[in-house]
Amino acid sequence: MLNFQKVFRGGLTTLPFLFFTLILSAQPKDNAPYSRIGLGELANHSLSSVGFAGLSAAYIDPLHINLQNPASYAWLNAATFEVGMYAEHANLEFKGEKASIWTGNASHLALAFPMRNALNDVLSKKKRKVFWGMNLALLPNTSVGYDIETTEAIPEVDTTVNIYQGTGGTNKLLWGNAVRYKNFSGGVNIGYLFGQLESTRAVSFPNLPVSYQDIFKDNISVRGLLWSAGAQYQFNLEKKKTEEEVYTGKSLIVGAYGNTATNFNTRSTVLRIRDNPTYNQSDTLQFLEDDEGNGKLPAEWTLGFMYQNPGKLRVGAEYNFAGWSKYENEAKEETLYDSYRVAVGAEYIPDISSYNNYLKRIRYRAGFYHRTDPRLDDLTQTAFTLGVGLPVILARQKTSFVNVAVELGQYNTSDAIKESFVKIALGFTLNDNSWFFKRKFG
Repeated sequence: MLNFQKVFRGGLTTLPFLFFTLILSAQPKDNAPYSRIGLGELANHSLSSVGFAGLSAAYIDPLHINLQNPASYAWLNAATFEVGMYAEHANLEFKGEKASIWTGNASHLALAFPMRNALNDVLSKKKRKVFWGMNLALLPNTSVGYDIETTEAIPEVDTTVNIYQGTGGTNKLLWGNAVRYKNFSGGVNIGYLFGQLESTRAVSFPNLPVSYQDIFKDNISVRGLLWSAGAQYQFNLEKKKTEEEVYTGKSLIVGAYGNTATNFNTRSTVLRIRDNPTYNQSDTLQFLEDDEGNGKLPAEWTLGFMYQNPGKLRVGAEYNFAGWSKYENEAKEETLYDSYRVAVGAEYIPDISSYNNYLKRIRYRAGFYHRTDPRLDDLTQTAFTLGVGLPVILARQKTSFVNVAVELGQYNTSDAIKESFVKIALGFTLNDNSWFFKRKFG
């Protein structure tokens, strides 16, 4: 027998202060069985690129934020605020038992901006060679949410019922900076990791007239510093510049980013109880409070390329590797496995300058990715993605966007829980070209 709790998380909003509250205090009530392993289910930080498989290594866009490769901040030409959410429907199957789950949450809150307004250079008739961009972001890092009951018949012993429950997750606060000189950019993200993981496991013997139930409760607080560095280079494929010497021609972009292994600290509360509901008796076998421990997150790197014809087409591919076999957590010892991810994607705009056909100005996106999951040695995830970037014209401002993406995929494994899912992501990108603008009079 296998039961899954079915819960839908709603009431999401795009107001910034509510997003801060949701991200900081959200306790996902979904049922993601594999979030029991490690720090939980890894969050997707692709933002607007979700629609074309989350490409990030070589992705640059003057009007969208790319959090994963910090080198991209230096290519922004407007202050950009992005906020998003997602909803997901999953079908779970294990040994003939099936369940359907709805879940959702806030996905990101980010603000990035160039440190000098390009309009100032036009007014002062100056030509810059060095550009500096900065980013601030708050977003979920991992989520934990599961409620699983299994029944096992042990010959000559008894039927055993195991209940596994968990909530919580980790978040991260990012501060990033990037500098660009001509066609090369480099950047660094520095982050603070924080969160709490709560888990309960209960073991009972329902067929015994008088039996004890063993209950194991753990509460783990996680804290640590994170960092990543990235670089991007744009190879111009044709000679084409505007009067302001801004390159607008076809190009090939190569990008890479990554980080070394980083440490984190834990503080745990451990409770072990033996309970007899028949006689209303309960004994505390172990209680440990504020037990300090250490952990280590793995080294990770991503390499990719992207061909782009500005305002028309971008096509790219990338490869990611993460050494999760080096993962450590003294508060929750587990074995994880190295993982990789390959992705390809494209974005197409029929006619970015069309004034009488809105459909031609939409950014149409599609992609595919395949990855191995570090939580089981044979767990893989495969998905197709589709998306659109809907332009919104605001008076005297750069174009803003409503980004919508759909992800259809599945988790495959030989002898564990299989999952197919449909995920819908919704993001809002607001661009403002008045930041740091110095008005001249006279």
